[in-house]
Amino acid sequence: MSGLDERAVGIDELLERVREGYERIEPQDAYDAVRAGDALLVDIRYAALRERDGLIPGALVVERNELEWRLDPRGSHRAPEATGHGLRVVVICNEGYASSLAAESLHRLGLRRATDLVGGFQAWKAAGLPVTS
Repeated sequence: MSGLDERAVGIDELLERVREGYERIEPQDAYDAVRAGDALLVDIRYAALRERDGLIPGALVVERNELEWRLDPRGSHRAPEATGHGLRVVVICNEGYASSLAAESLHRLGLRRATDLVGGFQAWKAAGLPVTS
């Protein structure tokens, strides 16, 4: 026996499977949804990337390892913004990979409208959308 789990998948296949479960959002559409009051941007990039590249004004910054605790509407450590399971959360990482896995995790908590930003923060910035130092 090789010791490998025959049911295991590689990260590319995992991302493909995860992304089939929801519709991802483009930067301009995310911006418009936030302006309309229909979405909460959640930046999960680590501190060094935020310091290097800046922040999206109004985005809730939550370290990836705290995401589920901060966004679970029933959790004792939830952020004030975690108002209910109907909340439309747009998770943002640097390039749009880790955010897909994070959005899927939020789905497991019942946040069925959770999604992630195609291309991540870098796509947001390249689209000329607001960024602060």
